[in-house]
Amino acid sequence: MTSTRIKIFISSVQKEFTQERKSLRDFLRGDALLRRFFDVFLFEEVPAKDQRADELYLDEVEKSSIYIGILGNEYGMPVKGGLSATHMEFLHATERRKHRLVFVKGADDSAREPAMKNLVKEASSQLIRRRFSTTAELIAGVYGSLVDYLDDNGLLRSGPFDASICEDADLKDISASKVKWFLEMARESRDFPLNAGTAVKTVLSHLRLVKNNRPTNAAILLFGNEPQRFIYSSEVKCAHFHGTQVQKPIPFYQVYKGNLFDLVDQAVNFVLSKIDLAVGTRAESIQAPVAYEIPKEVISESIVNAIAHRDYTSAASVQVMLFSDRLEVWNPGELPSSLSLKSLLKPHGSYPRNPLIAEPLYLTKYIERMGTGIRDMVDRCRDAGLTEPSFKLTDGFVATIYRKPGVALETVSKASGIITQAESADQVGTKSGLSRDQVEILRKCLKDQAVADLMAIIGRTNRTKFRDQVLNPLIEKDLITMTIPDKPTSSKQKYRLTGKGRNFIEKLAKK
Repeated sequence: MTSTRIKIFISSVQKEFTQERKSLRDFLRGDALLRRFFDVFLFEEVPAKDQRADELYLDEVEKSSIYIGILGNEYGMPVKGGLSATHMEFLHATERRKHRLVFVKGADDSAREPAMKNLVKEASSQLIRRRFSTTAELIAGVYGSLVDYLDDNGLLRSGPFDASICEDADLKDISASKVKWFLEMARESRDFPLNAGTAVKTVLSHLRLVKNNRPTNAAILLFGNEPQRFIYSSEVKCAHFHGTQVQKPIPFYQVYKGNLFDLVDQAVNFVLSKIDLAVGTRAESIQAPVAYEIPKEVISESIVNAIAHRDYTSAASVQVMLFSDRLEVWNPGELPSSLSLKSLLKPHGSYPRNPLIAEPLYLTKYIERMGTGIRDMVDRCRDAGLTEPSFKLTDGFVATIYRKPGVALETVSKASGIITQAESADQVGTKSGLSRDQVEILRKCLKDQAVADLMAIIGRTNRTKFRDQVLNPLIEKDLITMTIPDKPTSSKQKYRLTGKGRNFIEKLAKK
C-alpha cells in the first residue's frame, strides 16, 4: 500500500505545542492501523542541513499528502512577507491542494495574537477546523480524521471498531441525558470547549462519534441507552471468591450492563463493597481519614483500562475477580506491538486501542493521564504498603493487584489515633486470649476453608508457623474443627467453625 506522509509540526511556535506534537507522533507511529499507511514528519528529527528553515518546511509540505496544522495563541515570528512559518505552510498546502486538517486549541479566541486570530478565521472559511483542549482530544481528532481519509480513499476493507457505524443503531439510541452529563463533567474536568446545552449530534460530531448521520460503535458504547443490544460482550462480569481459586458455586456474582461510564462505576463499587474499609477520627484534621485495603485509584485504573482498551470484536467480556489474596482484572485484548510488558512500567507514549472511546473517558477524568496509568498503579500500591501489581498476557491482558489484611487500618492509623470496628473486635478477641490473626481466621471460617486459603487471608507463608501459632490453638480451644478429622493430613482437608466458634463470632459482631 502507498505510504502517506503526514506533516505535524508548527515551525516557529514549537515551544507552544512541543509535548502535543511528540505525543501525536508517538501515537501515529504506535497505532496498529495508522502506522501501516502513514509516515510522520517532525521538524525536530531533521538533521542539520545547508538549507533555509522556511525552504525546508515548504519542501516537506510539497512531499506530503496530508497537512496537519495545530493553531494556538502564538502566531510566531514573521519569516517572509510578514508571514509566519505556520501561515506559509498553510498557504502552501492550500495552493498545492493538499488534504488539510486544522486543529485549534481552546474555545476562547480572546487570548490569541491578532495575526493568529486572522489565520484561524482564514482556515475556518476554507475548511472545517476542529477545536481541542487536551492532548487526548487532539489525538482522537486526528485519529478519526485519518480513518475517514483512509475510508474515503478506499484504503480500508473495514474500519477500526470504534470508528465504524454501529449496525442497526441510529441517533435515537443515544441517551441525551448521558450526553448532557458528559458535557458538564468534561467542561468542569478538562475545560471542554462545547457548552452544556450543545445538541447531541453536535457533541457526537465533535468527538467524531457519528458517521453519515449514524452513531459509531464508540458512540453507542459511551452514550447508548442500551449498548448491550448492539454489542453484547460489552458487559462486565464481577465475581467474589472467599478463597484463592475459582470455585463454584460462586459466592457473589454480578453481570453489569449499561454505558461504559456506568460499567466502570458499577465494577469499582462491586470491589469496594467487598474489601476492607477503615475510617479514622478527626483528631488530626477536620476530615476523618478513610482508607480502603486497596487504594480506590488503583481499582479504578485497572478496571477503566480493561474497559477502554479491550478488543470489542471479541465475544468475551471484561472480568473482575476478587479473591482472598488478590484482585484480578482481565480483558480480551493485547498490547500494541510497540509495547511490551516490561515497557509498560517505564515512561511510554499513549497507544489506546480505541482512541475514540479513550478520549471521552479522559475528558471526564475516568482516565487521569494518558500513558501513565500502569506506573501510577505500581506507585500507589507501593506507597500503600502493598506488593507491586503484576501484569501478564494469557488469552488477554490480566492485571493482578495483591491484597494485604490490615493495610487499611494501618493507613488511617498513621493519620489519626483511631479505633475502628475491626480494631475493637480484635480487642475483644485479645481479651479471650486470641490474636488479631486468629480473630480474622474465625471470621473467614463461616464457610469451609483450606489451609492455603486461610494462610493467604492473613498473609502467612510459613505453613508450620501458621499451624503452631494460629490454627492449632483455635482447634484446641474448640473454635474450629477439621472437616475430615480422621485424616488430618488429607489433601482435601478443610476447616470450619464449631458451635462455640459461631457463638464467639456473633458476640464479636454485637460488639
